[in-house]
Parts: sequence; C-alpha cells; structure tokens
Amino acid sequence: MSGDLVSLAHEVSPYVTAAVGAYGGAVLARANEHAADATIGWGRTLLQRIFGVTAEGEQVPEAVAELAADPDNEDLQAVLRVQIGKLLTADPELAAQVRALLEQANAATGHTITTTVTASGKGAVAAGRDITSPVTTSDHSPITPA
Repeated sequence: MSGDLVSLAHEVSPYVTAAVGAYGGAVLARANEHAADATIGWGRTLLQRIFGVTAEGEQVPEAVAELAADPDNEDLQAVLRVQIGKLLTADPELAAQVRALLEQANAATGHTITTTVTASGKGAVAAGRDITSPVTTSDHSPITPA
C-alpha cells in the first residue's frame, strides 16, 4: 500500500471511529438521521462511501462490527484503518472520492492535520510525507547531481 494511501486511511480515522462509536453497527444503514456532531456525520458519510450503504439488519464488514462493539479499542481502530487502506489501494477512483470527501469534511469541521517530524543526530533525515527522490546525509555521497 502506498504511503499516500496509508496516510489517507489514517486521516479518515477520527471521523470513521467517531461515527462507529455513535452509530455502532448501524453506521452503514441508509437513514436520514442528522448527526448532531459534524465529525460523526462526516465519518458516517466516509464509511458509507468506502463500504457502501447497507439495509437495516444487513451484515456490516467485520472491522466495522468489531469496532462498534468496542469503539475505544485502539487495536480495533487500527484494524479498521488497515481495511480502509486496502480498499483504497484496490480502487484508485474510490481513493480519489474519499480524498475529496475528506477535504470537504476538514473544511466543514475546521479539522486540520498537523504533522510533527523530528530528526535528531548526525545524518538524521526527517520527512513529513513521502520521499520521492534520493536522500543523502553526507559530503561523501555516491549520488551525483543530474
């Protein structure tokens, strides 16, 4: 799974976790309830886009059902993130749609992603996102300029 999609799965996590905690296994059911909390509403929207809308009583994906039973369990939150990451990797169009929804959710809720990156020690490298070119930490690098 590419780093960008892992990051995307991680960024949707606060929304989807809040929605699963609020709605439980019914989070994917089609309903017109308006969530009082914007984060929960966006989480539900994101989950329904990722996993699809289910009919009431229809079985939900295992990762969602398990988290619904124990919404504070960080391990189950991680399992859901991994499942979301796999689905996004398998479907680039879905990933683009989720990215667009996440941007809307962040704008609507005022949520911002803050990344703290620290490099420490001789030759240390810090990156806030993916590194897409060679990195050198020494004057004696075998990398030559193009």
